[in-house]
Amino acid sequence: MNRTDSLIELCKQNNSQAQKELYDMYAPRLFGICLRYAADSAEAEDILHESFYKILTKINNFHGVGVFEGWMRKIVINTAIQYYHRNKRISQTTDIDNINENSHETVSNWEQEFTQEELMTAINTLPKGYKAVFNLFAVEGYKHAEIAKMLEIDGVTSRTQYLRAKKWLQEQLVQLSKIRKPKIETMEQLNHEKIA
Repeated sequence: MNRTDSLIELCKQNNSQAQKELYDMYAPRLFGICLRYAADSAEAEDILHESFYKILTKINNFHGVGVFEGWMRKIVINTAIQYYHRNKRISQTTDIDNINENSHETVSNWEQEFTQEELMTAINTLPKGYKAVFNLFAVEGYKHAEIAKMLEIDGVTSRTQYLRAKKWLQEQLVQLSKIRKPKIETMEQLNHEKIA
């Protein structure tokens, strides 16, 4: 029996030390998921704590079928969606409709061109509804029909929100690359001048 399995068994017996150790072991990874759905880190912490409460109170429902971390991820995502429903904001379409629909600039390899922090910052600029759809589809791999059911929206709405979120992100990243490019050129000039 590995350490995680031992902790699970001890948590099923309400062992507080095991619960703390389980939290310490998985909280950083699960917090990253929470950040993808939250407006800020304080909201992400709320989702994380609510998720861990559910994990620890429902741990008897985990029977070793599948991966424990996957089971916890599902609880975290569902908690984030429930949090979204409770705190739904009316301004889901803020500024999204102002995106230049005819923009031909695209960002092809986001992960290669931008740091993870830059991508997360851009994703966090999305209105809450679009952010949820983008994360569920692009990051978690859910289908639009599943997303529609989870968020209680129409499947077409899910697709539209995803496409608009993607376009929003492309524009944000194009702007970022324009800001970064002069800095890079300046650094290259400095390096060239040092060599000469």
